[in-house]
Amino acid sequence: MSLPGAVPAEGVDEAVAAHYGDLFREQRALADGTGFVDLSHRGVVTVTGEDRLSWLHLLLTQHVSDLPAGRATEALILSAHGHIEHALYLVDDGETVWMHAEPGTQEALIAYLESMKFFYRVEVADRTADFAVVHLPAGSIAEVPEGVVVREMSYGRDLFLPRTDLESYAHKNGPAAGLLAYEALRVEHHRPRLGFETDHRTIPHELGWIGSAVHLQKGCYRGQETVARVQNLGKPPRRLVFLHLDGSEVHLPPHGTELRLADDGPDGRKIGFITTSVRHHELGPIALALVKRNVPVDAALVADTTAAAQEVVVEP
Repeated sequence: MSLPGAVPAEGVDEAVAAHYGDLFREQRALADGTGFVDLSHRGVVTVTGEDRLSWLHLLLTQHVSDLPAGRATEALILSAHGHIEHALYLVDDGETVWMHAEPGTQEALIAYLESMKFFYRVEVADRTADFAVVHLPAGSIAEVPEGVVVREMSYGRDLFLPRTDLESYAHKNGPAAGLLAYEALRVEHHRPRLGFETDHRTIPHELGWIGSAVHLQKGCYRGQETVARVQNLGKPPRRLVFLHLDGSEVHLPPHGTELRLADDGPDGRKIGFITTSVRHHELGPIALALVKRNVPVDAALVADTTAAAQEVVVEP
């Protein structure tokens, strides 16, 4: 999207704007329920057909067999060992299930879904080229064009907007907020993101996705045995924490920065790593991180040279 002042984001988010020149103003606007965020780089996938909900119910971690039209939910696809492979944000409009996923993951997602069709009356389609995701914050009174599919959550609404309408919508419904503002509020509210809070061995319990994305009263999906075993018989090996970072540091510790116990000094063993770090308009520098389950909840931590105080997100 071409808007004045847009500065491109980095990595998997490089196709959208990181900010439009005033990061904190953009954050405050979102927190106050105004503006929008361009998430048009996210993959958009649809599932149609009579069996779409009952079929997805067998594949996803969420209970969707009787999902009411218009109700938003989120779900995961796990490996056979229970590790997170896809995180999906979906809604059914009565005829079609619309979902969005991390940028560039839709091809692998569709390949898996296609491999599981068998005799079910479903059709899977990649709609990324035709539809763009636009996020409106909670409290927004911005118009939703007639016929546009909406996912409404506690923290805002996601619109599946025709790409041909994206530019005109943006110019009518500003101010635009960049992805850094969206990410700052995501971190503040402890919402995990695939590829940031996850690695190749992450299970849902570590990130607090039990309940919001994983329904414990259903089975028969891939990886369910691991979910049930950890839930009923054990504890996850790691847990998500929220960190307040030392505000005197100029640079934020990037994704993957090792965490140590402050009492162990610079040669202490690694007990976790930073997953996402941001500058918040009120809280200052904050982060999400994964740490070993047995790390004391009141322990002071260090990310490289940056002091960090933790808050519990997932109980040990």
